[in-house]
Amino acid sequence: MRFLIKLRRSLQKKFFPSDRDKEIRRWKSDLGDQKLRLDYDLNAESVVMDLGGYRGEWAHDIHSRYGCTVHVFEPVVSFAEGIAGRFKGNASIHVHCCGLGKETRTELIGLSADASSMFQNDGTLETIQMIDAADWFQRHNVRQVDLMKINIEGGEYELLERLLDTELAFRVENFQVQFHNIAADSESRMNAILHRLQSTHQPTYQYHFVWENWQRSVA
Repeated sequence: MRFLIKLRRSLQKKFFPSDRDKEIRRWKSDLGDQKLRLDYDLNAESVVMDLGGYRGEWAHDIHSRYGCTVHVFEPVVSFAEGIAGRFKGNASIHVHCCGLGKETRTELIGLSADASSMFQNDGTLETIQMIDAADWFQRHNVRQVDLMKINIEGGEYELLERLLDTELAFRVENFQVQFHNIAADSESRMNAILHRLQSTHQPTYQYHFVWENWQRSVA
């Protein structure tokens, strides 16, 4: 039965691709993971925030290329411990076992490898710590972030709204974000966020519900 379900999905993607399937194809054709997600004007003085660290692959790649300081946020304890172990002894990579959002609180997250999400309630659940993004910026005296990568399985909406509401989005030079279609209002909410972001940033690449980057356009 599972084989038939997978076969049907495979055939559907091949012959009747959804809009997202088409965007994924375009992303892969453009070698987005190998080129676009790592191509930035960074150096050893740059500060990067990695929201949704999982195993630390992207943090490793971006640090290896530029030698920049990277703050990795991963709320799932086992994932965070794995990242900390991977970069043990590297003073430029800091691992934070929490997520950033609209307010400080505890939440439940459904565990599913790199698709673990607060919006997934089936399977194994874990309590995680969420920190108000504005409080974190203030506590750590963050004046400038050269690149903020966001892949947090639906949590991007409240995070970006919080950064916009507090005018902290202006402190971020580049937002590399993957939006997730998790609810009926996901697209309208995404569009509202991007409309607000346009006052200070402009897109350098956009692949609908796959990956996009917004670079600060005003001084």
